[in-house]
Parts: sequence; structure tokens; C-alpha cells
Amino acid sequence: MAAPKPSDVENRSNRVDDTSPWDQYEGPEPSTSGSSTLHVRSRASSSDIEDGDGSRGTLPVWLRESSKSFHFRWVPYPLRHFARAVAAWTKGPDPPQRQRISPFFPAIQEAPVKLIEKYLPRPIQKAGLLAGFLFCWLLAFSLVLHRSASAGSIEGYGKPQPIWCGASYWCRPFDNANFPFRCPANCKAVHVLNPHAVGKQEINYKPFVIGGPEEDDSGNATTDTIYRADSFLCQAAIHAGVVSNQKGGCGVAKLAGEHSNFPSTYRNGIQSISFDASFPKAFTFVSGLPSDCIKDLRWPLLAVTVIFTTILSISTASPAVFFPCVFTMLFFHVGLVSDPPINTDYASLSSLIIGRFLPAAFVAAVFYRYSVKPQQKDLQGAFMERTILWLGGAWVGSLNNYTFDFIPIQRLTPSDLRAQPGARLALVIIVVLLFSIALGQVYYLRLEGRLPKYLGIYAIMVAFLIVCVIIPSLNLRIHHYFLALLLLPGTRVQTRPSLLYQGILVGLFINGTARWGFDSILQTAAALRGDGQLGSLLPHVNVTVATAQSITFSWRNPPMDRGYDGLSILVNDVERYRWYYGEGEKEHTFERRHEDEREYFRFGYMSGSGAADFTKAGVWESTGEWREGEEGASL
Repeated sequence: MAAPKPSDVENRSNRVDDTSPWDQYEGPEPSTSGSSTLHVRSRASSSDIEDGDGSRGTLPVWLRESSKSFHFRWVPYPLRHFARAVAAWTKGPDPPQRQRISPFFPAIQEAPVKLIEKYLPRPIQKAGLLAGFLFCWLLAFSLVLHRSASAGSIEGYGKPQPIWCGASYWCRPFDNANFPFRCPANCKAVHVLNPHAVGKQEINYKPFVIGGPEEDDSGNATTDTIYRADSFLCQAAIHAGVVSNQKGGCGVAKLAGEHSNFPSTYRNGIQSISFDASFPKAFTFVSGLPSDCIKDLRWPLLAVTVIFTTILSISTASPAVFFPCVFTMLFFHVGLVSDPPINTDYASLSSLIIGRFLPAAFVAAVFYRYSVKPQQKDLQGAFMERTILWLGGAWVGSLNNYTFDFIPIQRLTPSDLRAQPGARLALVIIVVLLFSIALGQVYYLRLEGRLPKYLGIYAIMVAFLIVCVIIPSLNLRIHHYFLALLLLPGTRVQTRPSLLYQGILVGLFINGTARWGFDSILQTAAALRGDGQLGSLLPHVNVTVATAQSITFSWRNPPMDRGYDGLSILVNDVERYRWYYGEGEKEHTFERRHEDEREYFRFGYMSGSGAADFTKAGVWESTGEWREGEEGASL
């Protein structure tokens, strides 16, 4: 074979420079029939082939997809590609990035822990210190609580009776009677949660105080302070200035018998309700009485527990010491002091709270194992930051009857959200806020490589909630404690935001279980309704005769097939007449009780001894004119 010419070598060299390394290789010469060797030409690429015009082509999708994808070949390829990209993204970086808090001024934050470690290095010494610390809290807490539980006495009236904020004087005798009472703090925050009729008005999501003193232009009282007997007694006492909303207090209510024309006034943060007719029972307050009444000491008790929990938080590095102690302190503080269930004596209250504590502690042990402990393990000295963020958040959640009282949502039910002003807007804001927080937690869980597992956990939770929603005859109700249990798993990462979120959620769990217990998340319509309207049939009553002195009503037989067997008539919000099927004529005449005064009438069916919904109030004017009530029911 002749040697190549220099020009050929030069041309070949130039060609190599102008092409890619892969194109530079042309492979061995094809084998011929006379050759003793067999030459095999390699494939150009695993995914590319050369078209006839020299351009690159792409291998078919079915060649480039893995065999595993063939199980989902009915799914369009772009969607499969997107799903694989999302799945790869959720796995996070490799290796995972464990989140750790880098504390500010670690030497200062670790000083209390190191001081204890220096002078009490042995475990038995630390255990003794912890036992003594808890004993001191229990002693201080018990002494102040015992002092707060002592009602004292009112000179001339004896020991006042503790009552709850929604108690009224309506069930006591009508004649001259005095009732010494003691109110807790924060009664102004109690509202009626279902519409209640007062004449033609409907009162909802407001304090229930009817009447008060009439005032001149300067705000000075010009008449006696008289309240309708079904007013909330403690709220009326706040309105009258007898007790304080911040500290509670004692007073003596005195029955005033029948009274007419209750004015509406704004005093001490409460707007009372007007009623321009007579009511068979009213009360006033005895003023100027000397007493040694003990005020509600919830604020001194709050200071005691806050101080002890703060000292504990900055002095221990162990989550196994920190969490059980703080949980126990907060639980009993909420249940006995800041938001206690309705009970008239502390013995019954203590028994109830202890009974609720045991199941709550078991649930707390579970979320401690899977959320609190992983977050606070190896906190690396950020103990003061834990105190501010986690413990501060726990106090905010535990005291939500104060801290979240401004949110216009009382219950997460469709009827409440429609009826309460501002509730739907507040719910939208809360949902947006929770969604923003969830996005941040998703980011940190992905960095730690935990996102796929937690997505699976929350998928199970969502499926469970969907099942609860579709169960017939039952309604899903999200309570404080259940909301906390839903969201706590996502707070296990060790970041400053997670410390705050977890503390708030633990506080909500404590408040919900200590105040209300483990109320069912599936409730019947009757349980959700409470004392609200039944949605029952309403009677149609005709006015046959109406004069200035009397008025006569007539009606048809009640629908016996629907379970109704009688009729009830309310006059000025008090039942004045009851008729049952077969007991006389289906009509009744009322005589006017007070000259120049209107009267309000409402009508409702009876079912045995129980009444159904009543109509809205019709008005019998002092002139004898009858004005029909509006359509719809009232309570």
C-alpha cells in the first residue's frame, strides 16, 4: 500500500479539527468475503441516531423510558415526566441537610445549664433539685389557689355563692329576695352563641345584659340600675360597676319584681340591650356593702406559673425533663385557673381536671415521641430561644381565651360562619396564614429528606377527614385539640419558626383538653345546635279581635302526624299560655296588663312538655293595632 501524500494528511488533520470526537471515529473497514476477521460497527449513541441527511434524531419514547414506566403507559408522557420530576424533588438533596439552630450568644444561653452541671454533676443530685423545684411550684400554686377559692363574706349577707359568667337570676323566687354572689374574672368575653329574641330584636354573639340606668348627656345615671331577670348576672354586675372584669368580685343582687322599659346604655365596656315592655321579674344591686370578698387571683397565679416554667426552660437541656414538667404545669393552670370548666366548687373541679389529665398525658407522650423530642434533641444551647419561642408560644396557645379572643370565630360550623360578622374574612385570613406556614415547613422537611414520609402521613389524615365528612347523620367539628394533633407532626424540624409553631399547637391542645375534654369530632346536628333553633314547623295564628284593651287569637289543630300536640304563646318573652289538643277551644283572649304599653307575642308548637321553635314577635300596640311578625323562627 502506497504511503499517503502530505496533502492528504493535512486535509485529514483539518477534517478532524472541524468535527466532534465521536464523528472523528469512523469505525473499522467492513469485512469482505476474503477477509479472515469480522468487523462490527458500533452504535452511534444510546439515544441518538443519524438521519439520512446527517442530522441527529431522537430515539422513540418507548425505547428511552424504563420498563417500570410501562405500567403507566396509559398516562400521557408529559404527565409522567412531571410526576417523576416532582417525586425526585420531594426526596430533597443528597445527602439530607439536617436543620440545626445556631444559637445567639451561646455562652449566655448555656450558663444556667453549665452552672447546674458544675455544682450538681451527678444524676441523683439533678433529680433531687428537680423534685424540690416542682414541690416549690406546687406549694406556691396551691397556696394562691386556696386563697383564690376562699369566697370571703359580705357583711349582713354571709358567704357569697360562686357563679359562672353566664348564670342568671331568672330561676329564683319572685318576691323580695337577696342573692350574694361571686363572679370570676373575664366575664365580659362571654357571648350568647345562638340567636335569642328580646322583643323584636335578635341578640347573637354579644353580652346578654338587658337594661341598666338611664343616663344624662354627661353619662351620669339618672334612674335606678334595673336589669331584666334573664340577664347574665355577672355581666350586669360589670355593667353596673359592682365587680371588675379583670379581677371579678362579689355583690348582692336584689329582686325588684315586675318592671317596665329597660334602657340601653354603654357602661364599663358592655352595651346593654333595650326592652320597651314589661317583664315579670327584674333585679338591682345593693351598693355600699362592706365585705372581705377575695378577688379572682388568676393573674397572680399566672405570674407564679410563668416564673417557674421560665426557670425550668432555661435550666435544663433534656427534652425528657422540660416537656413533661411544662405540660403538667400548663395543664393544671388552664384547668384550674385561667379557663376552668363550669363548676361551683374546687373539689369537683379538681376531680374533673385530674380525670382529663390522664388521657391528655398519654396523647402528649405520643406527640412528644414523634414531634417534640426530635425537634429539641441536641438543641446546642439555644435554651433561652426555646424559652421565648416554644414556651412563649405554649402560653399564647394555652391562654387562647385571651390571646385569640379578638378573632370573630366562635365555632367552625357553617351556620356560625354565616351569622357572625367578620367570621368568613377571618377564616380566609387564617387559612392563608396556615398555608404560608405549611409551605415553609414543607421546605425544611424536604431539606431533611423527610417530605415523602410526611406527605404520606398527611394523605392518610386527609382521607380520614373525608371519611368523617361523608358519614351520614354526623357532622365534623374541628376542636382545638384535634387541630393541634393534625398540625403537630409537621413541626418536628429544629428551626426557630418550628419552635414557635409547635409551642402554640401544644398550648392549643392543652387548652382544648383541659377546658372541654376530648369532645367528639363527629357530632349530631342536635349536639352542634345546642340551645339554638330546631328548624321545626311554625304555627299560623290568626287575630280575630284586637282592641286597645284585649286581643283574641285563634289557631288550627297542630300537625299530630309530625309529633306536635299543643301550642305555646309567649308574651314579652315569657310563656303566658299553653294549650294541648282536646283541651278546650282553639282560641284565647289576652287582656292588656299595662296601659299605654305595647306587648310582644310569639307562638310555637308543643311536643309533650317541650316547645319547638317560636315565630318572630308580632306587636300589639297600645292603640290596639296588631302588627304581624316577620317570617322565620326565633328563640
